[in-house]
Amino acid sequence: MNITIIAVGKIKEKNMVKVLEEYVKRLSGYCRLNLIEVPDKKAPESLSDQEKEQVKKAEGEGILKNIKDGMYVIALDIKGNKMSSEEFSEKINSLGIQGTSNVAFIIGGSLGLSDEVKKRANYLLSFSPMTFPHQLMRIILLEQIYRAFKIINNEPYHK
Repeated sequence: MNITIIAVGKIKEKNMVKVLEEYVKRLSGYCRLNLIEVPDKKAPESLSDQEKEQVKKAEGEGILKNIKDGMYVIALDIKGNKMSSEEFSEKINSLGIQGTSNVAFIIGGSLGLSDEVKKRANYLLSFSPMTFPHQLMRIILLEQIYRAFKIINNEPYHK
């Protein structure tokens, strides 16, 4: 399976980069992983609602340019569907069984995702009603993808 993670912004903290690299290494035995960083737009607290929409739209255009035809798109959205790690692994496994070989996960910027990106998504997924820093969300997502493959393969890790 080919998994692409399209995320807004760069991870700047060295410790977070090391953790991310560790999960990329762990996942190499289970899938082909492609990480794409889309530039984030400055979004100070003082933006009007219209300006916030413009930022999300600009970031969304960068995201959409990286989605290939035939990709199954899972967008991370606070209002998306919630699932357990076991349910997530079943979702990944069933996509593979159905012949879906290219899956893209989308992580938006600090203001979230544009409506255009949400409309393109095949599935909206929420990890929690809490808000997480979008850089940290990459690591959480990679860990859950790794956990899903361990569950699928009946290998020890998930407890």
